[in-house]
Amino acid sequence: MVARVKILLGSHHFYPSTGGIEIVSDLLAREFVRRGHDVRVVTQTPGNSTFPFPVIRRPGALQLIRLVRWCDVFLQNNISLRTVWPLAFIRRPLFVTQQTWISAPGAPSSWRDALKRAVLRRATCFAISGAIARDAAVPCLPVGNPYNDQVFRRDPTAERRLELIFVGRLVSDKGVDVLLEALRLLQERGVRPKLTIVGDGPEAQMLQQQAERLNLAEQVTFLGAKRSEQIATLLNQHEIAIVPSRLAEPFGIVAVEAIACGCVVIGSAAGGLVEAIGPCGLTFPNGDAAMLAERIAELLTSPQRRSELRAASGPHLAQFTVARVADIYLERMAAALR
Repeated sequence: MVARVKILLGSHHFYPSTGGIEIVSDLLAREFVRRGHDVRVVTQTPGNSTFPFPVIRRPGALQLIRLVRWCDVFLQNNISLRTVWPLAFIRRPLFVTQQTWISAPGAPSSWRDALKRAVLRRATCFAISGAIARDAAVPCLPVGNPYNDQVFRRDPTAERRLELIFVGRLVSDKGVDVLLEALRLLQERGVRPKLTIVGDGPEAQMLQQQAERLNLAEQVTFLGAKRSEQIATLLNQHEIAIVPSRLAEPFGIVAVEAIACGCVVIGSAAGGLVEAIGPCGLTFPNGDAAMLAERIAELLTSPQRRSELRAASGPHLAQFTVARVADIYLERMAAALR
């Protein structure tokens, strides 16, 4: 049993902003509170919402110093130089969950990147995938991000009548154009699976035009953005979730959510996405539409293969429950405080 701990959780972005870091910060903060710990979240995102813990938005220097003095441990959900500086004067154990690459893939390292690595060397570091741990170049314990296992779960009453689904932001990095090209290649072979696209973004209109240009309009349905509960319902209605990112993903919580809802996953192989998919799906080289088409055809024509991949989901998902991830964090905090 971990004694009551005062946890200052730094989340540069937080609700009402939406994204992976925001979701993980909320899930962990709620789980820590549920277990009886005191939590305060500090963020640079403006807003005014009610949570079961205080959220301090855009604190000034004195307020930040008081928060660091208050806490027993400071957990940063991704390194933030804007809020870590009081630890230069106030001794508190620092924990950092590295959520993404220190330097953007292909970009030169900057002085900020060098300073972040220097801070990480003084912290107890977690990384959301082995790929991110290797990029950090400091000792990191790989701990995948938790998913909301109360929302994303199999519905035994759902009928899985639909074939392909994509969930995510409609931006170029996510590779939906690659997926549409793969459907065109399949169409040339007489294979015409239906695809549901869930999400919104600046590329939405361009992707709809691409679908029409490739004569895919009757196969592809654009649903726009949906709430988590609606996404879980949709995932339970589909056989295969596609995560066709062009760039190397740090992790890929959407793959874990899809697996939890009974989908098998096809995703790009670079970065940490392959760790999120684990034994519950197939991968293809990033940006390779022809190989993606092969993977889709392979799973569409083999119900037995899909069943084998689904059968591996239990042990795989157990790594990413909120309870399991919180256990790891709290055990490390308790060890540091001892």
